Order: sequence, then structure tokens, then C-alpha cells
Amino acid sequence: MKDDLKEIHQASMELLEKIGVKFYHAEVLDLLQSKGIKVVGETAYFKPDQVMNWINKAPANIKIYARNPKYDMEIGGEKVEYTPGNSGFPWIADFEGTRRKALLEDYTTLVKLVHQTPFFNINGGMMVTPTDLQPTPIYPMMLLIALSHSDKCMFGGLGSAKEAEMIMNILQIVFGGKEDLITKPRIVTTIRPLSPLQFDETMLDTLLIYAKFGQPMIIAPAASAANTGPITLADRIALSNAESLAGLTVCQMIRAGTPVIYGSASPASDMRTANYAFGPPESALFTAYCSRLAKSYGLPCSGGVMLSNAKSVSVQAGYESMLVMLVGVQEKINVMLHSAGELESREAMSFEKYLVDLEIIGMINRFLQGVKTELNDLALDVIKEVGPGGEFITHPTTMELCRKELWSPDISLRGPMINKDPNECLKENIHKKMQKMLESYSPPRFPGETKLKLRQYLMDIGVDPELINC
Repeated sequence: MKDDLKEIHQASMELLEKIGVKFYHAEVLDLLQSKGIKVVGETAYFKPDQVMNWINKAPANIKIYARNPKYDMEIGGEKVEYTPGNSGFPWIADFEGTRRKALLEDYTTLVKLVHQTPFFNINGGMMVTPTDLQPTPIYPMMLLIALSHSDKCMFGGLGSAKEAEMIMNILQIVFGGKEDLITKPRIVTTIRPLSPLQFDETMLDTLLIYAKFGQPMIIAPAASAANTGPITLADRIALSNAESLAGLTVCQMIRAGTPVIYGSASPASDMRTANYAFGPPESALFTAYCSRLAKSYGLPCSGGVMLSNAKSVSVQAGYESMLVMLVGVQEKINVMLHSAGELESREAMSFEKYLVDLEIIGMINRFLQGVKTELNDLALDVIKEVGPGGEFITHPTTMELCRKELWSPDISLRGPMINKDPNECLKENIHKKMQKMLESYSPPRFPGETKLKLRQYLMDIGVDPELINC
């Protein structure tokens, strides 16, 4: 562990041992006491050796299994997996930033787009919160839509113990019993501490149930600068690290070997308004230290990357998203949360920005491939054939490689434009790309008997039969 990481680690250990973490959950407090953790009221005090003993039981690499094995995810080491925006947005924003309420139809469209996106091996979760779904149990209904329209790995939502149990019941209908889920995890969710240094009952309900069923969890604090966390970056990293380690420790106490992912989603703040600030340099630094700390503990890691304060699909949305995404990929963040579509500081999902973010991911992936310098790639014979003052456009090698050697955009504008509005042309390209993806979508095969069982289960828990489309 490097010196700066050691100092942050030691600061986090001091927070855990001397200040402690509050857990608003009787079962968790009893569990902590039974494992030798000092508990006073609702506050648990962890000694460094206790924390590290339990953290060492967590797996360094995790596999999540999709219904279609080609989408199985291997998380850990140097591997990088992207996930779509997943913040439960209540709004849909268009290209210009005009907002409207998110609907169930929007969620279904997003599930189809994600299924058609080659960068994503995971689907579902809380990409938007459909405002027309109340008072239907939201998370079970959204899981049904994701399972019906995609055979990728599944992302889960947060909710009460009752809703978490519903999710596990749905997974057992599709994939088998509890032991089958433990053997082959199918869903991952995010657990967020209530910064500073607290875990609320709802989060702990979800944590308990996911751990008992062996399903992976991302423990991702979101301590915002000068609000729920210190304004100084080093102190905030130490606080976030302490919260992550406390959550990871509880997971291992519930069930040793539970797949857990060290996460961080802590934003900066705008000191003029006290609002969240996503996409500044501090976010990139936080993402980098998330990866470095996780890897020093031998844990897979996750961070939010393609985030922006921008109100529309604009130059601001581009440069804020690109900065943190590029740092995240270079630092080998294993699960790149929020990789496409988010606007307005996690308030709105944008179909247009989703397509722009896919373009950014494609550019970054090409950049990270680097330069091949093997003998066959250093084609000096081609340069010799052309010679001084020649041209390469008609050379057979150019013809052979013209469609695969150079990265080509799907929506970006290139070449001359005469008497055209470039913004309108870009928007037109985005909509054409989206239309092409949706037109080429076809639902994966889903056994009819399973569909009937799922339909009956959702009706049994109170979902309107007219909403059930599987």
C-alpha cells in the first residue's frame, strides 16, 4: 500500500474505532455484538484487526451470471464493465433540456436500448422511476420488464425488506432456489450509507436479504463535500472509505464469502448553492482513489463515471462526462456505474445523452487499445512501396483496413457542412441511431411456463394485470 493510501486507511480505521458507525437495525446490531464488535446503543465501534479479518473473507473476483451466458460478467482485477445510468430519475430530459415525468413506457424503451448496446452486459435496475406505476410495487414490476426484454445480467433496486424478498422470489421462479442463486449470482444492487457514518433500516434490510441469498452488492457511500462529508478531499475519502469498509464487514458477518464490491459515489459541491457538483476534477480524483483503495484491499471496485450537472446535451455534458469516465477506465474501475444517459446532477435521464455517452465509451475503448508495434503492424514495406512524395489512399493495405483500423463515429459530425445547423444535424444523427437500435431489437426467448408463473406471482402481490406485459 502506497504512503497516501496508508494514511487514508489509518484515518478510516481511527474513525471506525473511535467515532463508530450507527446501524438503525436491531438484527444487524445483534449480529455485530455476537461477532465481538463493541456496540453502544445504535453505534458500533470496529477495531482495525476486526475489520481486516472480515474484509479478507470477501472474494477478490466475482462472477454474475446472465440468462444468456455470453453476457456473464466477471468483476475484479483489471476487468472493466459498464452499466447504464441507474439513479431512479423521475424526469426524462430531451436534447434541449426540456423535462417531463418518466413513464413505464420510457423504462421499457431504455431496457430495449440497453439490450441493444454492446458495451453493457447488465440491464434493469432504476434507470428511471415511472411516475405512472404508483402504487404498484415498483421494483418487482421493473425486474419483470427487464427479465422479459433482456437476457443480460440484472441490476436491482432498493426498497423495503418486503420488496427485496419479492425480488428474490422472482429470481427463484426464473433461475431456481436459494442455493442455485448462491451458486450462480444473478443480480447486483447498490447499498448507500447515510453519510456521515450511518446505515438506515431500508438499506440494511436490502443488505441482509441480498447477503443471505449470496447476491453481489456495491457498498457505495455518497458523502457530498461540505454537506454530508468534509469539504477537504482527503478527509472525505477517509470518511467514505470507513463507510464502505463497515458495510463490507457486515456483509461478510451475515454470510462469509458474500460477493461485495467496494464503491464510491461521493460528489463535490457547488459552494455558491450547496448543490451537488458532478463531473469536476474532484470527482475524477475520488474515482481514482476508490480504485486504488479497493485494489489495496484485494476487492473489486465500482464508481460513478458519466455524470454531469449539464441541463441539456451540450458541451458541458461532454467534457464533464468524459473526464471522470476516462479516469475511471484508466484506473480500472471494475464496474463503471452511470455510464450513459444522466443529466442534471442525477435528476433526469436523456435518451439523447445516452447515445452521446455510447459514442464517448467507444472513443475511450479505442484510445485504451493503444498502438500496436509488432512487426506486422509497423508496415514499413508499405511505406517503401509508396516512397517519397507518394500517396496511400489507393494502396491495397488502405483498402483492406479502411473499415476496421480507424475508429468511426456513429453520431459525431465530420466533413464540410453547407447551410446546415450543426446542432440539428447532430440531433438528427442521434435520433437515427436510436431508431435503428430500437427497430433492430427483438426480445430474447423466454419460456412460456416461466412467464405464466411470473404473471401469477405479480398478480398475487398486487400488480394490476393490465400492467403485466411479459
